[in-house]
Amino acid sequence: MCKSPLLVLMLATLPLAAQVKIAQGNNQITVNIDGKPYTTFFYGPDVPKPYLYPLRAVSGVSVTRSFPMDKVEGEAVDHQHHRAVWFAHSRVNGYDYWNNEFSYTQPNLGHIFVTKVTKAESGAKSGEIDASAEWKQPDGTVVLIEDRKMIFHAGGPNRVIDFDFTLTAKVEAKFEDEKDGVFAIRVASELEEANAPGTKGQPTVPARTGIMTCADGKQKEASCWGTRADWMDYSGTVAGEKLGIAILDHPENPRHPTYWHARGYGLFAANIFGSSAFTNKKEPAGDMTLKPGEKLHFRYRVVIHPGTLADAKIAELYKQYSAGK
Repeated sequence: MCKSPLLVLMLATLPLAAQVKIAQGNNQITVNIDGKPYTTFFYGPDVPKPYLYPLRAVSGVSVTRSFPMDKVEGEAVDHQHHRAVWFAHSRVNGYDYWNNEFSYTQPNLGHIFVTKVTKAESGAKSGEIDASAEWKQPDGTVVLIEDRKMIFHAGGPNRVIDFDFTLTAKVEAKFEDEKDGVFAIRVASELEEANAPGTKGQPTVPARTGIMTCADGKQKEASCWGTRADWMDYSGTVAGEKLGIAILDHPENPRHPTYWHARGYGLFAANIFGSSAFTNKKEPAGDMTLKPGEKLHFRYRVVIHPGTLADAKIAELYKQYSAGK
């Protein structure tokens, strides 16, 4: 039966289905964009800290390492605690929330457990996940309450996520000067630097094509590690596709511009607490203490882009982010 012209017109004017689809599961929340899988937020009692895995470009190519969640031939299997995208620190009141896999045997491991998901909302242009978590010592002491928002944007050519973290001290909380922190991504193997420090003996197939670049133009680990910059980008070729991923540090973040814990083997992390560690003690320790009830607020934007760094115009995207766009 043919549809009447009026019916066709009515169907055409119905609102489109949400382009960002957020779906709650058992201790995980999936995110689909434009009908395709994008990422999943994992948490729960069996997860040492919440994380997103994987992140994908618009084409569907994954830009994050699969290990330890999955095993892929050619991937390095170092640093099991590098779970794709995470937020943590390695020394808070003497406890390590970064190097904190349940299988690790060193003492003083803290863990971050989500206690409530307050929003899991789909939308035509964006979707949002909000959650609260406890930074918890082994004796049950809750040191920090973390409230996070993650906004996933539809459209192209980039995939964009906005992250918003607020940490509230439940007891006096001292963040100590350590390199291992705070907002971090472990990139796909092909985005690692070729022959990077610390990669001797690791797989070399697929080819490592990545180049890290920070906002002042410095490149590669030797120049980028420990530097301060508004943003940092890893670009290369993954599955035959030129692409990259950048982290943008919001200008209103504490101690902006952040220091970067950036490694050629595929890690980059924005960390304001490591000033002494990053400068070989040339600068004062980056310790920071919160009294009960005091807060720290961090915002970051992640941009997964096609093409090269020059194609992506990350500096321009950072200006837009700084201006609230």
